[in-house]
Amino acid sequence: AFSGCTSKKDKEAALAFKEEYESINGKEISEGKVHRTVQVSEDNPFEKVDASEIIKKIENKETFYLYVGDSYCPWCRSVLEKAIEVAKKNDVKKIYYIEIWDDDWKEVFRDKYEIKDGTVSKVSDGTKEYQTLLKEFDSVLSDYTLTDESGKSVEVGEKRIYAPNYFYIKDGKVVKMVEGISSKQEGAFDELTEDILKDEEKAFQKLFQK
Repeated sequence: AFSGCTSKKDKEAALAFKEEYESINGKEISEGKVHRTVQVSEDNPFEKVDASEIIKKIENKETFYLYVGDSYCPWCRSVLEKAIEVAKKNDVKKIYYIEIWDDDWKEVFRDKYEIKDGTVSKVSDGTKEYQTLLKEFDSVLSDYTLTDESGKSVEVGEKRIYAPNYFYIKDGKVVKMVEGISSKQEGAFDELTEDILKDEEKAFQKLFQK
C-alpha cells in the first residue's frame, strides 16, 4: 500500500495539495492574525479524495493512512510540516485527505452545532459519509464538547472527527489516530518551539512507524 513508483496522478495530487496550503501563506484572517506560512514539498504524500472513496476502501478492507483537516485550519497548519517530514522518514507514500470546510470556512463534511444559554442545538447535518466514518472510527474518537460564554464545557452527545485528525486503517479497521498537536501549544497561532516540534514528531512517529 505504501510502495511503488510515483505516478502522474500522485504527482498531480501532491502539487495540488502544495498549492492549496501554500496559496494562503501569510494571508490575513481577522484581528491581525494571519495564516501560518508552511512549506510543502512537491513530493508530499497527500491526495485529496471524497469521503465516499474512503468508505469504499474500508469496505474493501484496505490498509491506508487518512488525514482529515483543512488548509484554513490553523491547528492543521501547525502540524503539517512535521507530519510530512515523519511520513517521509517512515517511507509512507500516500496519505488520503478529506477536506472539512469550503472556501468560506463553512462546514461541508461534519455536523454543525451551536451552544446558547447552555443548551446545545444542531445547526446542520454532516454528510452521510461523515455519519458512517463516525461509526467506523468510534473506538479512537473523543467526545464532542462545546464551550459556552462562561467557559464551561458542554457535551454534545456524540463523538467528533476533529481537525487535524490522522488515522491509520489496517485491513479496513482503524487502529491508530493522532492529532499531532503538542500539549505545550496553547494557541493555534503560537510559535512552534523546539519542544512543541519534538512532541509533534513523537506523535507522528507513533502513527507512521511500521
